[in-house]
Parts: sequence; C-alpha cells; structure tokens
Amino acid sequence: MNGFSKKVVSIILALSMVFACATSTGAAAASSAAEFFTDFGVFALDKILTTVIGALNLIIPDSDEIMKMKDYTDELLYRGTEKWLEEPAENAKWKLGYGKASVVPEDWQTKDYYLGGFMSLQNGMANKIEEVVDDMQVRVIAVDDGSGRGIAVFANIDSIGMSNYDIKNIRKALIELMPNTKFSTITVTATHVHSGVDTQGLWTNLLPKLLGNIAKNYIGIGQMTPGVDTEYMAFLTEKATGAMKEAIENMTPGTMKYAVKELDEEYFNNKNRPSSDSLIQEMARFTFTPDVIDTAHRETLIVNYSAHPDIAGLAVDKIDNGRQLSGDYVVHMGKVIEEAGKNFMFFNGAIAGIYAGRHPASDGVPTERRWNESERIGRELGTIALNLTNSEDVIRANADWKTLNKEMEIGGEHYTLWFENWEPATEKELDPMLNIMISEAKIRVTNPLIQLVGKLGLVNYNVYKEGLRYYIFVEVGYMEIGDVKVVLMPGEIVQDLIEGGSSLTAEGSYSGKDFEQPCIDELFGEDTLCFGLANDAIGYVVPDNDYALALIDGHYQEMISLGKYAASSIMEEFVRISEKVK
Repeated sequence: MNGFSKKVVSIILALSMVFACATSTGAAAASSAAEFFTDFGVFALDKILTTVIGALNLIIPDSDEIMKMKDYTDELLYRGTEKWLEEPAENAKWKLGYGKASVVPEDWQTKDYYLGGFMSLQNGMANKIEEVVDDMQVRVIAVDDGSGRGIAVFANIDSIGMSNYDIKNIRKALIELMPNTKFSTITVTATHVHSGVDTQGLWTNLLPKLLGNIAKNYIGIGQMTPGVDTEYMAFLTEKATGAMKEAIENMTPGTMKYAVKELDEEYFNNKNRPSSDSLIQEMARFTFTPDVIDTAHRETLIVNYSAHPDIAGLAVDKIDNGRQLSGDYVVHMGKVIEEAGKNFMFFNGAIAGIYAGRHPASDGVPTERRWNESERIGRELGTIALNLTNSEDVIRANADWKTLNKEMEIGGEHYTLWFENWEPATEKELDPMLNIMISEAKIRVTNPLIQLVGKLGLVNYNVYKEGLRYYIFVEVGYMEIGDVKVVLMPGEIVQDLIEGGSSLTAEGSYSGKDFEQPCIDELFGEDTLCFGLANDAIGYVVPDNDYALALIDGHYQEMISLGKYAASSIMEEFVRISEKVK
C-alpha cells in the first residue's frame, strides 16, 4: 500500500477500536463527557464523525456480499397465521412442546473462541474464552392453538444476538429436517448475554481480520474472512434445529395461563439514555400446564423480563479477566425453575440502557467472582417467576431459610428480603388462540461505521444497495396469545419507543423535534409486551429525533445502530400492522 492508504487504514482501525469499545466504555465516557460538552459539541462531533468516516467509505469498495436491490427476495420469511381469528377455533385446545440443548462449543479447550459483547484494551481487544463457568443454551417452545394454521416455533439462544441471515439458515435447516411440518412462524431470539460465544462477528480477533479484509477488499484479491466462526455457527444451527425438532415432537395438549407483576426498581440497573425516562419494570409469565404431567411433559414457564445479561461479562480485573463464558442470570433463572420440576423459556424485552439490578451491592453479601453475582440475581429472579402469583405467607413457608438466615447475618442492615410486603399477581387463563403477523421494514443504513463493517464482510447481513444508499430488511411482528398482546422487535430498543417517554418529544430530544410515529402502547395498548432481539440483532434502535453519532451526552448507543432512520422505519411498519389487525 502507498502512504495514503496506510493512513486510511490507521484511521479506520482507530475508529473501529472506538466503535468496538463503545459497549464497555461508552456509557462511562458519555456520563463524564456530558459535564463538559453542550448540545453544540454533540452536533459538531456527529457531523465530524459522519463526514470523516463517510469519506473513508467512499474509498473502500463494496464487497461481493453487497447485493443490488433488484435481487431482493423474501425467501424464508414466515408471515404468521393465515387468518386473524377473533375467537378460538371450534374444539380448539392449546398444545405446547419444549426442547433445549447446550451450545457450549465442545472443543473450546483446544480451539480459540471469543466472547461477544465487549472488548478490552487489557485483553488486546480480543476476549478469548479461557474458562466455562456455566452453561449456554438454546431453549425452544413449539405452540399450536388447534386452528390448523400451523405450528409456531420460538427459539431463545444464549448469545449476544443473531443476524437475520443466520436465523434464516436455522429455518432452512429445520425445514430440511421436518419437511412435512406446517409452520406459521419460526422465530429466533437472543438473550443478549455479554459473556457468550460471539455470534455477530464484531468481537472476535477483530484487528487481524480487519486488516486482512481491508487489504483484500482494496486490491480485490482473495476472499474476506468472516467475523463469525462459521464452524461454530454450523454447530449452533445443528443444536437449535435439534431442540426445535424435540419441541415439535414433544407437543402435548394443556392449558395456558398468564400473570404479570411490576417489580421494584432495584431489579433494574438503569443506565438509560439521559433523554429517555421510561422504565419497563414488569415481569410477565405464561404458564403452560399439560393435561397429563409425566417425565416427558412438564409445566413450562415462559418469562419476559427486560434487562441486559451483562453481570458476568464486561469487567476486566485481577480475578475476572473478561474471558469467562457464562449464560449469566438467565441460565440461573432456568436452574431454579428446573429444580422446581418445570421447563424454562425466556424472552428478553426492550433493553437499550437497561441492565440487571441488585448488584454489585448484593444486599451486603460479598461475592468473589462476577459470575457469582449473576448466579445470585438469577436465582432470585427465577424464584420470583415461580412465585409470581403466590402470597407472602406461601413464599415464606417454602423459602430456603437456611440460606436466607446465613445471608441476613452477613448482610446485616443492608440485607432485604425480596418478598417483604409482597402482593401476588393475578393469573388468568388464556383462550387457545395464537394470532401472528410478521412483515418486513426496509431500513436505510446511515451509520458509516456499520457501512464499513458491512463492506468488510465482518457481519452476516444481507445488505442491498440502491443508487448510493445501503439498506437492510428487518422482520417486525405482532401477535396475540389469547388476549395478551406482544410485539416482536429486532435489536435493542429504547424503551420510550414501547411505552412513550421524553426522548420522543421535541423538548426532551437532541434535535428539538418530535418523533413522528406513535409508540407501541399507542398502537396496541398499554399492556403490550415486547420480545426484543427477535429475528435480527441490529444493534440499538434509537428514536430518529434523538439520534446523534457521538460518544458524549448519552449518545454512545448510536455507535452500534443502523442509523437515524431505524426507529421510524420499524414503527412505520408497526403502524401498518396495527391498521390490519384492528
């Protein structure tokens, strides 16, 4: 390369390092920088980054993976149930099956794997897995409402996120495995755990891959190295489809009940955007009870709780060097529920800026390792899920007082019992009726950092070009489980987009303008649930009017976002869905 090209590469590498570090250091940087920078500083940095990195994009040619818009197809897109039912089909009955599998790579001790979700300069920008402290899983439920409209399959994977490209590979493998099965949807979600194997390609051994791909892209010789480990993704696909097949074959009739309860704020470590003031505090629980309970068919608890599983990951210190693989609090929720003789299914929610709470204070009970904290909060959340509808007296009667008394002695005045003054949630039975509608939103990619990643083939996304602009298609969905309403949202969603909030207003946003679309609660009702990271991991979804590509004043999330049109494109599609289902 000539001198100019080397300078370009150096700038790209520096910017990419900033981009990669944003997940672990951006919030702290934003918090301190906000004291020194005004809105003008945000505006200036946004324009500088957009202009400089945009200029770099002009000299990096498109890779072969970027397709022309005319070649777009919606292959392997399941659009949901054929009809929208107003009442259950005649003699209808719920059927549900459950399956799960470990997704810990079997050769992790002999092959290099990298954690997805953060990078650290102390680790040389590559968190190679050195220790497995607990399991990583794929959990699956297969659901049928007896209407003959097809089986709905939902898989939840302990991972930082899955691209729609990889999710469609899972769908294709399942169809090949079960060719005669009629599906209404095959939906794959992620827990967004920050201590699992990288499934997006942004946190692997990035710098060597980046350098190599820049060279290959620039001179047009050789195939670019993918960011993700293709062998691991094939292993993950096999495990996921195996669990899906198990769930489908295990389907059995039963009843479905629903309960929801607002938890205390302490269960949420709110690192939200300064401009966003919403906080979704509910834990929702669906309980499927088979007509006949035996060793093959148990009750299944389906839990929706909105918080990053980041406790085991992110930190790098003398004891925890950021190279421990862990399923974080979600795995430990599952252990508690399974110890009670039930199956566990999990859906994370709108989690932008929201993390799991009750740590690191841990009620005054010290923990040696970070994953001990994730175990503690996970077991407590699992116990809450089990007891959502129980009275305080019942909870006290069944509590593990041996452990609690020991912890209370250690914690002293700092210790709190989670069930003190507990009010049980009300549970209702749901009619066997599962309506699903899924469509696609076309999003223009304006973030030049993401454009660079796409050009260099580090992430598995189908990127389409139209003129000089880049686009991706994302799936968005709405469903009704009985009379419970749920949106299926891609990415990490700012909670204001779900239930409204200050960042949607002119007064509370960076731009001084209103967000032009209604929020989810306005479209479907205030009790609508959100299953996040559904069918695509597209980074943060930030309201257009509050978008600024800057690391200051709470705008670090934009660094891992498709750009300033992601939220409006998604919400416009939900408006169209709402008009069809009303």
